[in-house]
Amino acid sequence: MIFRQLFDPVSSTYTYLLGCDESRDAVVIDPVFEQHARDAALIRELGLNIRYVLDTHVHADHVTSAWLMKTAEHGEIVLSKRYGAEEVDLAVDHGDMLVFGNCSLEVRATPGHTAGCVTYVTNDRTMAFTGDCLMIRGTGRTDFQGGDVHDMWKSIREQLFTLPDDCHIYPGHDYFGRTVSTVAEEKRFNPRIGGDAQEEDFVGYMQNLGLPHPKLLDIAVPANLHCGRPENDSLPEAVTWGPVTVTFAGVPEVRPDWVARNIDDVFILDVRNEAEFDGELGHLEGSKLIPLDELRDRLDEVPKDRPVVAVCQSGKRSAMATEILLKAGYDQVANVPGGLIQWSRLALPFRDR
Repeated sequence: MIFRQLFDPVSSTYTYLLGCDESRDAVVIDPVFEQHARDAALIRELGLNIRYVLDTHVHADHVTSAWLMKTAEHGEIVLSKRYGAEEVDLAVDHGDMLVFGNCSLEVRATPGHTAGCVTYVTNDRTMAFTGDCLMIRGTGRTDFQGGDVHDMWKSIREQLFTLPDDCHIYPGHDYFGRTVSTVAEEKRFNPRIGGDAQEEDFVGYMQNLGLPHPKLLDIAVPANLHCGRPENDSLPEAVTWGPVTVTFAGVPEVRPDWVARNIDDVFILDVRNEAEFDGELGHLEGSKLIPLDELRDRLDEVPKDRPVVAVCQSGKRSAMATEILLKAGYDQVANVPGGLIQWSRLALPFRDR
């Protein structure tokens, strides 16, 4: 099974991407609104088809990108039926199964943090995506949004600690950079509910956390009860000057055939050295040579009033050039993937060759 763990540094949220190797069907768990472009780039690069977009619960610290993901990738939105949320395509409850290709996830109701929290467990019981129920050496809070400390105790003890000891625990958050635990580890070392802890110990611990409410509570909860659908269905602002896509590495790219057709409307920045510029591959018509090593000192030679398209031999140095330009305040920038090697392979015109 394809598996990726992604992180949002602002909310310390983990997003998970799981896919079937054979069918390429996939699911996304707990996606973050501001990270949608990143997640969509990874899905595109891995060639996956999103079957379901899952949230473990209605979040209070970030807005989900479930609606954006459905709009872009056509997956069905999945959330616990206990919320009665709008925009949900599949309202699930304890015992339901979600199939994607040759893989599946079991839905386990694990209330406590909120009344509708669920955990998703892989069919081979080797991975559990616990949201804000059981965390790494911790648990979710139980003091707002319908939370209940006794429900949390029961959820962890009866639904999660009954999984195999070697089942990996993947939480919804971690604030210390920890990525994964196991059932056995949490049974033994979790300071709130592990070891010889009794229910009254857990209750006493949780009732004295003294945590402030999440800063985004009043924004996130109403938005997430609509699965992150923005007002007026407004989508993130798209690039309009060309068919630009952003890679999972964060590099904006534009297709070489589009550049060939629109070469008079863009500024072609060639970041190779002079020998390469006049060498075997040649160079594109009207292109400006500024070697990458000199670019930071010659930014005044790069215009800001029209799109800048960076090229090099293979698309690697020009990717670095786009990063330099973006950091310098250029907002219409893209790399040509594959560089002039790919340009030549596609038999696109070299009119200055």
